[in-house]
Amino acid sequence: MAKPPVRLMQGNEAIARGALAVGCDFFAGYPITPASEITEIMSFELPARGLPFIQMEDEIASIAACLGAAMAGAKAMTATSGPGFSLMQENLGYGIITETPMVLVNVQRAGPSTGMPTNVAQGDLQQARWGTHGDHPIIVLCPSTVAECFHLTVTAFNFAERFRTPVILLSDELVAHMRETVRLPTVDEFEVTNRRQPTVPPDWYLPYKTDGSQVPALADLGRGYRYHVTGLVHDERGFPTRRPDEAAPFYERLFDKIARHFDDIQLVEKTALDDAEEIIIAYGCVTRAARAAVRLGRERGRKLGLLTLKTVWPFPRQKVEEALEGRRLALVPELNMGQLSREVKRVNDGRTKVVRYGKLDGTMITPDEILSRIEEER
Repeated sequence: MAKPPVRLMQGNEAIARGALAVGCDFFAGYPITPASEITEIMSFELPARGLPFIQMEDEIASIAACLGAAMAGAKAMTATSGPGFSLMQENLGYGIITETPMVLVNVQRAGPSTGMPTNVAQGDLQQARWGTHGDHPIIVLCPSTVAECFHLTVTAFNFAERFRTPVILLSDELVAHMRETVRLPTVDEFEVTNRRQPTVPPDWYLPYKTDGSQVPALADLGRGYRYHVTGLVHDERGFPTRRPDEAAPFYERLFDKIARHFDDIQLVEKTALDDAEEIIIAYGCVTRAARAAVRLGRERGRKLGLLTLKTVWPFPRQKVEEALEGRRLALVPELNMGQLSREVKRVNDGRTKVVRYGKLDGTMITPDEILSRIEEER
């Protein structure tokens, strides 16, 4: 048996390769730094497979095209950065309320506005959760290595298909452009989830009626089933409703289909936590510096540990609470003014001392900076 190929690639390429491996068969996007390589790679690879790639006129049209393709049965993806991510927010909400699966990649850059297009930042964390209006659930995954760019892209598509919802892959400029050697797995080495299709005759079909899974089996448009799609709150037939006895259960189901599967969705990685007296909680590119800080700190006699959040939304509250229990100090380093640390402090409930270390100058946080900040709190 031939060994899987090992390649030197950057994070953006790994995202594209992961999408192709899991069956992405539609991409619509608009070039924007630092996500352009994803669009460029898909512009070659999809047409070479006889599949559609469309460069749209802007980011609003890009996500709209992906939603339409997904409703017709495609596994769709778009990729953007900060300004484009802002433009996509309304249609992101549309995808959530219509329960349309797709993957939206946001490679973060410094902001607001045009900011520093080629500098690293993590300023879109809270926007990924609350950027679109109204109460809504969301799944957001954050890679910290090139290999994770591949695997979490696969996971993002699987979550989108399984839970019938848009999923955000929140990368950043450093992870997107770093180069690492990656072993590309074969298709039989990872799970590929496909959406459920209705099993009832068309004239019996209620597109938003669910079973115990709380996830409706939505038929692909154009393949024999006809139904109504709207961004308004809708009943089981897909038609608008303002009846309280229909609206409340609808919203509850949107959240419940995610909440009942927190254990599957909330992905974290623990490093040297068993005997740690001080811990670091990090995500994305800063995880790399945090891992090095733990190693260096241990070499210097400090009992440091690390909790890496691969899923940032829904926020893995229980796992963060467990990591905080009994620690002297928890440091949250991030490339913003404290968007994750606010969440950690919110769930801390007096368990331990939580401090943040934020950086906004467009450069990476270093291991020594993390260790120095911890030393300041001794």
